[in-house]
Amino acid sequence: MRAPLVIGIAGGTGSGKTTITQKIVERFGENVTVLYHDDYYREQHALTYEERCKTNYDHPDAFDTDRFLSDLDKLRAGEEVFSPVYDYTIHDRSDRTKPVRPAPVVLIEGILIFADPRLAGRMDIRLFVDTDADVRILRRLARDVKERKRSIDSVIDQYLTTVKPMHEKYVEPSKKAADIVIPEGGCNAVALDLILNRIATHLAGR
Repeated sequence: MRAPLVIGIAGGTGSGKTTITQKIVERFGENVTVLYHDDYYREQHALTYEERCKTNYDHPDAFDTDRFLSDLDKLRAGEEVFSPVYDYTIHDRSDRTKPVRPAPVVLIEGILIFADPRLAGRMDIRLFVDTDADVRILRRLARDVKERKRSIDSVIDQYLTTVKPMHEKYVEPSKKAADIVIPEGGCNAVALDLILNRIATHLAGR
């Protein structure tokens, strides 16, 4: 069995990573599976909600990357895995898991997936979605308030205290590991077409 094509999709919060991911999945369907680094935030059951609110979720230590690597290796070997399910409304890992099946193309999505050399080294193609900071914060604000039930003040405070500093310290420097930098994310039709054609070529050769 031929090894899957592993594609990493990184970039800052609100950059458009998920839009790229969704368009690839829409085009190739069951030939693609997705592993989200965000699902692998460490469990914090021993902390109070107030303490969990203060966690720096944009630092590499916030993620259980060892488990993520183990699950990725299983997918590459053709095995199904069960990823954690993170509950953003309580800032903690839930007690549920979700199946992630093997497929000819494995997408990995996350803000810090290029910051860990072990993880970046397992990717065949590394894409960095590069979007203006003003656009990213507005997208994050809308998402966190509507989908994750956060207050506007809490989103702004988190952005200024951890998201922005960690982006500058870890996310932006990790762009150097990218094979392709995509300005404006899913709105970049030329870049998206190139990626889709590369995947189609891989699938045609299986």
